[in-house]
Amino acid sequence: MLIEAAQAGDRESITAVVDGAHSHVRRFAQHLCANPQDAEDAAQEALITLYRRIGSLRATGALASWMFRIVRNECLRRARLLLDRYDEAGAGLATSAEDEVIRRLEAELVAQAIRELPDLQRRVLIMRDVLGYPGRRVAETLGLSNAAMKSQLHRARSRVRHSLGGRTDAGGGSPDGGATGA
Repeated sequence: MLIEAAQAGDRESITAVVDGAHSHVRRFAQHLCANPQDAEDAAQEALITLYRRIGSLRATGALASWMFRIVRNECLRRARLLLDRYDEAGAGLATSAEDEVIRRLEAELVAQAIRELPDLQRRVLIMRDVLGYPGRRVAETLGLSNAAMKSQLHRARSRVRHSLGGRTDAGGGSPDGGATGA
């Protein structure tokens, strides 16, 4: 079997397994990551990990779930980095140590609320409100109709707002940005 030969270290088999997984891994990453660049990077990281660590895979039938878990973790890692960069961008706005502590606490509350969203809602919210992508692009990227994307965005914003205790001034503005035309 090809996977068993790859696990045993046969380079041609490893190459064949990596080549065979590439399109599936890329498609999965495109559905999970916030933008096409992150999706491509996550897919590449997953394929590199597969190439380097296929020998450590215990069950040959677990290859797909193992690969998808690697892609999911890489997409989540990239989303966290994006949120951290977004958080750091506002760091220069604090006028005192007290303001800085309050700003960091609020940012952490918002980040936690976003992390707790279901995957699809989190991706829609990040792409639309954090990255600022147009609604149509978000819908197309995630394979949704425009109406479905707007519905997911509304639900995500509502959940974040509810998670923040209904406050509308967390992090310097309402979680829904006051936008009605997603």
